This record gives sequence, structure tokens and C-alpha cells, in this order.
Amino acid sequence: GLCLLILRLFIGVHVFLVSCALPDSVLRRFIVRVMCSVLGLFVRQSDPRLRDVNVRVYIANHVTQFDHNVINLLTSCNTPALNGAPGFICWSRGFMELGVTGSRTELVDSLKVYSSHRRNPPLLLFPEEAATNGRAGLLRFSSWPFSILDVVQPVALQVQRPLITVSVADSSWITELLWTFFVPFTVYQVRWMPSVPRRAEELSEDFALRVQELLAMELGVVSTRLTAADKTEHMKRLRHTSPLPFAPASSQPLAARPRMPSSLTGVAPEDVRIMAMAQRVKEVLPHVPLEVIRIDLAQTNCVDTTIANLLEGRVPFFPGSKEAGTDLPAPSTSEAAAASGIQGSVAVPSSKPATKQFAKSPVERHLSLQERKRALYDYARR
Repeated sequence: GLCLLILRLFIGVHVFLVSCALPDSVLRRFIVRVMCSVLGLFVRQSDPRLRDVNVRVYIANHVTQFDHNVINLLTSCNTPALNGAPGFICWSRGFMELGVTGSRTELVDSLKVYSSHRRNPPLLLFPEEAATNGRAGLLRFSSWPFSILDVVQPVALQVQRPLITVSVADSSWITELLWTFFVPFTVYQVRWMPSVPRRAEELSEDFALRVQELLAMELGVVSTRLTAADKTEHMKRLRHTSPLPFAPASSQPLAARPRMPSSLTGVAPEDVRIMAMAQRVKEVLPHVPLEVIRIDLAQTNCVDTTIANLLEGRVPFFPGSKEAGTDLPAPSTSEAAAASGIQGSVAVPSSKPATKQFAKSPVERHLSLQERKRALYDYARR
């Protein structure tokens, strides 16, 4: 792998120079595609005759940081730069700079003007706005790519790689490029789907949902309602709650260290740390017995994970009253009612009434679950 990496770094420089020197044409795409096969990037397409030359907008699922470069080896297309500062790096990665740094409305207006010129190559857009591994499901499509034109063509993209995972969350494009050079090969499978026109009086949100369902069926995955913002929030929680057993205890700031009573001077440091974490959980969930919190903290070693376990009912307990030796106030009547609702997973502190019947659609059942979990988290934060 290291030998391949070093060799392909030198070859990759030549591929970049050739792609910059030659004009955009069939010959350039053929030469660059053959050179990319030496780098271990193999691109295969199925049903190329389905590609409509009159379509100006391609819609594809997002798997890796180089999806637009791969599809550009098959046909001429441009992908606007949505994230990152414009400059040489953005241009060298193959993105199109529009000079628009404002809202999505300004971006859509600029893309409409771009698409009105027939000489410009088609647009390749990724409505997911974040890369996934492509094995579980599709993120919810944004509606703005479907506001540009009334006809789009979906492109199903699948990536396979031996030994190493294709796409890792929260990984930079440089890391992904180095792993691509390290592994023996990476196969990109591109499947062109028939173009999809907008229905009469169909909103952009409904148009996006319909195309998302078609792409999910073609890929054999689930069409979720999770957005790129949900993925970003999930990665923030993982970075915040991931246990670091190798980190020394002194790494915590002095101002953030909890004060230990003098009665704990003879207790082991590990027990003192568990008790301090238990007090933090007790402040959020005063109705949970302290012993239950300590037992779960000994297993999770994380305050947020324990709170989530208690809220979601993974740890059974009976709501307790004010315990001896604690300075926490007794839970009020509303808190006790909410605690019993949390334990029984029946009453949820939410303004929306609970569903009285079992939903037939798995999407509706998933949304109902997410709403209940969100209401519990909001109550815990308050």
C-alpha cells in the first residue's frame, strides 16, 4: 500500500497537469480516464444511452469527495462550489466558482442564468449536501436543486473498495485521496436513469421527494428524512461524548472541575470521578435514583450517554424522592409526571398530541419516534 501510494502520488501530478492542459473534449476524458485507472480509479457506467443530451441538470447521490470528478470522466458537467473558500484548491478539485456567497435564492438565480446558456455544460448537483457511505440510506434531498429547471436526470452512484471503507464521516478530502491511492483499486459504478419531469403545479419539495424515492429504489436503500444538518449535529455529539481513556484527569480545566466534599478524601479517584459525573446527571434528571445513575455510569463512562439511556428507557428505574446527603431539591409535581411519562414511554412532554393508532408507513413510524425522542431531549435540556 505504501509503495502504491508513493508511486501514485507522482502519477497523480501528471494526471492533474494533463487534465489542466487539454481542453474539455471526448479525447481528454478518455486519456484522463485511462490514467485514472493506473491510480486505481475504475469507472463503469450502465445504460449510457439513457443519458439525455437535452437535460441540463443531473441529480446524483453523494458517496465520496470525488463523485463530481468521476462523473466528469463520462460526460461534461460542472458542479458549483457550495462549501469552502474559492481559490486554487477549489478550482483544482474541479468545482465551478460562481462568486455567490449569499443565500440559496441568489445561488438558484445564478444557476438559472448559467443553465439558460445552451453552450454551458450541464449541472451536476448533490441534493444530499453531505457524503454518506451509500449502504444504509439517502439523506433528505434539499429542494433548491429542483427549483432551477423542470426536468432533471437522476444518476445512481455506487462505490466499492476492498479492505478499507469507502467513505468515513468527518474525513477530509485529502485523507480520502490518500486512502484511494493506498488501496489496490476503487470501482465507481454509475447508472443513468430516465429523466424525470416536474408534474403540473408540483412544489419543489414534492419534486425532490419523488426523485429521492426513485434513486433510493434504484440503489436498494432507504429514503430517510435525515438532513445534512442532522449528520453534522450527530458528528458533534460523537466528538463530544466519545470516551478518551488515555486522557489524563488534569486535562480538564480547573474552573470546570467539580468541588469534592471533604468526606471523599479517602475514596478512590475513580469512585470520586463517577460520583461527580453522577451529580451532573442528577442535576438534569432529579427523579432518577443516584444509585441507578452510578451503575450506568460505571458502564458508559459518559454523562450524555447515561442521560440518553435513562431518557430512552434502556435503563429501568423507579422515580425516587429527595435522597439523604444530597443538596438537590425534590422534583416538582410536573417533573414527577414527566418522569413517569419518560419511564413508561407513554406521556411525552410535547405540544403535539400522541398518535392514537399504529402508523402503516415505516416513514411515519420513524418520524413519530424521532418526535418523541426530540421532545424528551428538549425536556432534559430545560
